[in-house]
Amino acid sequence: MNRDDIWRLSATNLSTLTRAGDLTAEEAVGASIARMQAVNPALNAVVEDLSVEAQSRARALDKARAAGAAPGPLQGVPVTIKINVDQRGHATSNGVVALKDLIAPADAPVVANLEQAGAVVIGRTNTPEFSFRADTDNPLHGRTYNPWGKHISPGGSSGGAGSAVMAGIGALAHGNDIGGSLRFPAAANGAVTVKPGLGRVPAWNPSQTAERGMLAQSMSVQGLITRSAADLHLAMPAMITPDIRDPFHVPLPWRGAAPEGPIKVAFTRNSFGYELHPEVEMALETARDALIDAGYVVEEIEPPIVFEAGRIGYRALMGEVYAMMKQDVDAAGSDTVRQIFEVYFQEFPPFAGTELLQMMAKRTHYAREWALFLQDYPLVLTPFLPQPFFKPDRDTEGAAGVHEVLGCAVYSYAMNFLGLPAGSVPARLAPLATGPQPINVQIVARRWREDMAVDACAAIEQRVGRFSPHLWDMMT
Repeated sequence: MNRDDIWRLSATNLSTLTRAGDLTAEEAVGASIARMQAVNPALNAVVEDLSVEAQSRARALDKARAAGAAPGPLQGVPVTIKINVDQRGHATSNGVVALKDLIAPADAPVVANLEQAGAVVIGRTNTPEFSFRADTDNPLHGRTYNPWGKHISPGGSSGGAGSAVMAGIGALAHGNDIGGSLRFPAAANGAVTVKPGLGRVPAWNPSQTAERGMLAQSMSVQGLITRSAADLHLAMPAMITPDIRDPFHVPLPWRGAAPEGPIKVAFTRNSFGYELHPEVEMALETARDALIDAGYVVEEIEPPIVFEAGRIGYRALMGEVYAMMKQDVDAAGSDTVRQIFEVYFQEFPPFAGTELLQMMAKRTHYAREWALFLQDYPLVLTPFLPQPFFKPDRDTEGAAGVHEVLGCAVYSYAMNFLGLPAGSVPARLAPLATGPQPINVQIVARRWREDMAVDACAAIEQRVGRFSPHLWDMMT
């Protein structure tokens, strides 16, 4: 193996080598750090370089292994952590200037779980202010760029994570998702992710001074962005390790029971009146054909009340945001983010008072209808966005911009409101006039069956291939 190419290895391959003793943690981490130092200046994906402590931790892992300690499943695998999650001794700034000195007193569960499994954090990745945009820019750390080119947004709010992992900075990238913040960056950068369902990954920030709103608690989840579906199967079992600090965590194993017979997949290309771009339709058809080839039974049928659940859910979330978060945005946000929030409130008129409580209660109705549907169709193949990914700062261009970025992303935030797992995988590299651009599709799964969504992502990936090698050829 060429030591100069170690950074190209998947987390699965790295783990195999480090656990067998064929590669040291220090070598694995050092290669990713060198890659970070080479490409991050042009991307601004990692905004806090943790090279020194990463190398120290890698050496400690190697020393412990030499002394007889059993290597963890992620032994020496380099990862990045998003700056809105607590990591002891580092600022949880959330992209906000006023929070630049909010130093975490302890690790959040996801950081602790990854490190307990042997992973090594090499840097912290960028997010938009308050982690509430589908693009990534803020006054504290600046803009993050997409490695495919500056004509494509890197997505958000985990835009730094998606840009970093696809550029080869770390084999795994932590992110989170309240309305699409894992899946937007995956789609923008041609990466793979699964938005876990409600309760699957323990979450809490020791630095927080108050509990989050009920919808924020029930719609927001922690996860990983990767370059391959196999890496999700490798790393997500560590992510879901129970942590007593999250009292609503669901302590289930990663793998559920194998379903009997062929798995039925509901397939929809419904774009709810938004124009479905031909490249998106071709990606959907490629994904459908890949699943059929892999033995799935795919039937074109409409899942229940997606548009209603999505729009009601996001209007309810905006009601909670208006009541509990707007004051902070007004006080500490930039002019840009304040203006974007004003347009959010126009696109998704916030519910308030009794009506907000009624819509929150109605969430159970939508979840029940989907549970019944998923009895017959354990997986659902949907578009993610109806068109190829948008340009940077599109959401700063008034109502039309916010509508293109977020308003039409119904399949995204509907799954947060329902609390269902949703995978995202690239299914086509579109030859657009601006250059090749990945197109991702979404795979929704039964509650607590993230593993089934990832299996389906793997089947699609088997047909279309991984997109990172092509991207790396472009970057050189």
